[in-house]
Amino acid sequence: MHAEGPAALFAACERAGLRRVVHLSAIGVDHQAPTDFSRTKRQGEEALMRCDLDWVILRPAVVTGRAAYGGSALFRGLAALPILPVMPDTAPLQIVQLDEVAATVMFFLRRGAPARLALDLAGAERLSFTDAVRHYRQWLGLPEARQWAVPKWLARSAYRLGDFAGLLGWRPPVRSTARAEIARGVSGDPAEWTRITGIAPRPLADALAAEPASVQERWFAGAYFLKPLLFTVFPLFWVGTGIASLGPGWDIGIGYMREGGAGVLAAPSVVAGALADIAIGTAIAFRRTARRGLQAAIAISVFYALAGTAVLPRLWFDPLAPLLKIGPILVLSLLALAILEDR
Repeated sequence: MHAEGPAALFAACERAGLRRVVHLSAIGVDHQAPTDFSRTKRQGEEALMRCDLDWVILRPAVVTGRAAYGGSALFRGLAALPILPVMPDTAPLQIVQLDEVAATVMFFLRRGAPARLALDLAGAERLSFTDAVRHYRQWLGLPEARQWAVPKWLARSAYRLGDFAGLLGWRPPVRSTARAEIARGVSGDPAEWTRITGIAPRPLADALAAEPASVQERWFAGAYFLKPLLFTVFPLFWVGTGIASLGPGWDIGIGYMREGGAGVLAAPSVVAGALADIAIGTAIAFRRTARRGLQAAIAISVFYALAGTAVLPRLWFDPLAPLLKIGPILVLSLLALAILEDR
């Protein structure tokens, strides 16, 4: 996506006679490439430079804006935590605003604009990762939080968990690639950018103050880390119920089915329900099938409630109230569907 796809697009532009191409890369890839992300970004730049086009390469630093995704969303989520975690081995950041990047693209699309150049789009100030989060915390209207230095072993574990989530199709911003990129720093000199375009990047505090946080922003920030928690607990819950039904809960399940009049179908019914639960949990764990898994969870929960009411209505009033607990499961499933999309 960083190299082969853009190279094919640039070649198509040459054939079609479309002269000007403005390409978004990433700051620092021209002199540091600690990850496949940086190396392939650089390959995409080189493919464009070899073309007979009026090319412009823009290398933004960390980009934030009103629409939250990736690092921009992570800043909000960390800012909403009651304790401010300080991650180890993070270098300074120079944050730029999305509207500044968009204005720069529009500048270079004008007739007669300069071409065949590469520009770093770096913010006006060098901020530590923690200071950036603190700015977002102030923007959300939250008081100063006590800082906690995250141990290196715990930080490494978090990055590895992010890598594992990536294998399941999810897109967490905390992964090994992010660790390496943040360690090298995301900074540069905005002077040439301002000289050519007249666009002066704003300090992060000024950009945030220009668009005060709304209640929706605070909701999003507060729920940010609850989403991965929900999509971790839910698959474990469904798979766990299936395993429990086939293992230590087998006799209890068989007893319920016989009490309800299932007879010889008692064992097959328990096995079918357990396998369905395991399949639902597995589907929710993978991003590509999570929506269908959640829809199946809602459907089978409704079925369990209706069937249980018809066969063993006393389970509504059992001390553990197994049928009553279906209500919260349904609500959490609907909530998970509502927050499933990332962007």
